[in-house]
Amino acid sequence: MAPHLDIASRARQLERDLRGIRHDLHRHPEIGFAERRTSERVQTELAAAGIPFRAGLARGTGVVAHIASGAPAGTAAVALRADMDALPIEERSGLPHASRIAGMMHACGHDGHTAILIGAGRVLASLAQEGALARDVILLFQPAEEGGGGGRLLVEEGCLDGGIIGPPVERVFGLHGWPWLPLGAVGIREGVFFAASDRFGITVRGRGAHAAWPHDGRDPVLAASAIVMALQQIPARDRDPAEPVVVTACTFHAGTATNVIPADAHVGGTVRTVCERTRTMVHRRIAEVVAGIASAHGCTAECVIDDGFPMLRNDARACADARRAVAACAPHLHAVELAHPVMGGEDFSYYAQRVPSCFVALGLQPQGSAPMPVLHADNFDFNDAAIAPGVELMVQLAL
Repeated sequence: MAPHLDIASRARQLERDLRGIRHDLHRHPEIGFAERRTSERVQTELAAAGIPFRAGLARGTGVVAHIASGAPAGTAAVALRADMDALPIEERSGLPHASRIAGMMHACGHDGHTAILIGAGRVLASLAQEGALARDVILLFQPAEEGGGGGRLLVEEGCLDGGIIGPPVERVFGLHGWPWLPLGAVGIREGVFFAASDRFGITVRGRGAHAAWPHDGRDPVLAASAIVMALQQIPARDRDPAEPVVVTACTFHAGTATNVIPADAHVGGTVRTVCERTRTMVHRRIAEVVAGIASAHGCTAECVIDDGFPMLRNDARACADARRAVAACAPHLHAVELAHPVMGGEDFSYYAQRVPSCFVALGLQPQGSAPMPVLHADNFDFNDAAIAPGVELMVQLAL
């Protein structure tokens, strides 16, 4: 039997059990750095598979496991990563396995990623027992991808340099369920795949007054509204039209009564860029626009821009490895070259900053059906039919 068919068969044999694990995780979502039950389930599954691990990492819930091979001492390992956290969203899917935790749900498919990596770990452990694993494999079960930067903490704690368990890592691979690609497709992109995702917070200070006598005050609501509109001139006029940039105001808070001009207003939002030079320019222009518009309205303003996740850059050689892995999964999977970067953020970027890495998009959209809900929608659910192909892909990436 060809090796890829054997791996596919092993993955399919695990499918029912992994579906049950995913549904259990989906019913019990936990947000970043609070994934205690999820982490315990991962540890239980690793122990059952005889895979050594270290837990309690990255502020308490991260787990790093090590599958030893017969490779000579000093041989670097390959790492596979899955994120475990959910989002603070009220689920409205109506599914039997819908979230039982108010205000939380797996709206980004991390339950699927975790189940897939558990399955890949089982298959790889069996291959190691059979002497069919050529190099050690590190499994990274990471907390807090949704803005918390759990990947950065695992890197800082030594997950890639042998500081936690197992040998140093020379490659890292990860995947994300992708509802915009059909089931069976694997999206690959060399270079920048995900944008840098930064956050801004603006406080506009004016002078409060009665709403009937606005001339006695300095209206921060009007100034902040003008700032929100003016920020759109940055992507429209300050950058190369061929280069994607996003500046989006997402929160606006001001006032407590309908007949009172408040003393201040607050705006928050995000910046997405795919070039460091442009990233610096956009940060500078936001500060200039905020200060200028506030001054023109007789107000003052404070603007704080926090660096979020860096750009995720896929290494060319690691992408070549990924294409070979996908080819080994044929006919169940096929590679699709993605033409454009994604403007979302992804903290897999912290691994890719340290070692050559590749992050891929695993198609979830069922063939011939209506478009499935997108990521972060309150009715999103990971497609169970992608679990076995995802396991097969992760195993091939390790091989």
